[in-house]
Amino acid sequence: MRWLVTGAAGMLGRDMTTVLDGAQVTALTRADLDITDAAAVDTAVSGHDVIVNTAAWTDVDGAETAEEAATAVNGAGPAHLAAACARHGARLVHVSTDYVFDGAATAPYPEDAPTAPRSAYGRSKLAGERAVLAALPDAGYVVRTAWLYGEHGGNFVRTMARLAAQRDTLDVVDDQRGQPTWSMDVAHAIAGLVRADAPAGVYHATNAGETTWFGLARAVFAQLGLDPARVRPTTTDRFPRPAPRPAYSVLGHDGWARAGLAPLRPWDEALAEAAPAVLPQA
Repeated sequence: MRWLVTGAAGMLGRDMTTVLDGAQVTALTRADLDITDAAAVDTAVSGHDVIVNTAAWTDVDGAETAEEAATAVNGAGPAHLAAACARHGARLVHVSTDYVFDGAATAPYPEDAPTAPRSAYGRSKLAGERAVLAALPDAGYVVRTAWLYGEHGGNFVRTMARLAAQRDTLDVVDDQRGQPTWSMDVAHAIAGLVRADAPAGVYHATNAGETTWFGLARAVFAQLGLDPARVRPTTTDRFPRPAPRPAYSVLGHDGWARAGLAPLRPWDEALAEAAPAVLPQA
């Protein structure tokens, strides 16, 4: 099986190439492949069996004033990849986000829940999802994830560790609920999905359980051997941002069971295992 990973310099892209170590893998960074270039995409896809698209515009707030640019990457880019996969007979795994939902639910969003993004970023990602599923009904996978952290690049978990060394106390929002998710677990899940020849469609790759950003911050402090009471709860309105944040980002995992596969493990177990790599001082 010949794999192509786009966005290979990012947090999930780097973990994906690590998980696929030993396989035939072409790892292309943004400098190597601009997924908004249809001709370049077609050339890159040729000769591969599976494409994992981790390339994305990830600046959620920046997308509010640059929606066209964000949609070129998050919408048109996946469309080019899907079209190329259709021409060359390849499968495509496209990584998406909880931001395609409105965040107003009170129970986990199933894979087939109605989408209603409230931000430019969410709209751009939904455009990519739709393009993949339309072009590749039998060979396209949309893998939504959320609250991602990992060893590479900036993320909330690493930020909390840095601030813990700089401040006596931290105020962290306690009115947004979600599923902290280790990027390495997502990479393993994607590889398993493809290798099991699972049915095409939508899957939610988030670690199980749920907490708030406040709860996650306290868990990070605990992993560092610090007093979690140094983290204090606050509300979203104390930290206004250009793009609205979903109040509820908990995703359901029934798709894995339908495919005969196990969903991702609980988030606190993943954080404990990730800590030596993600939190070097732990």
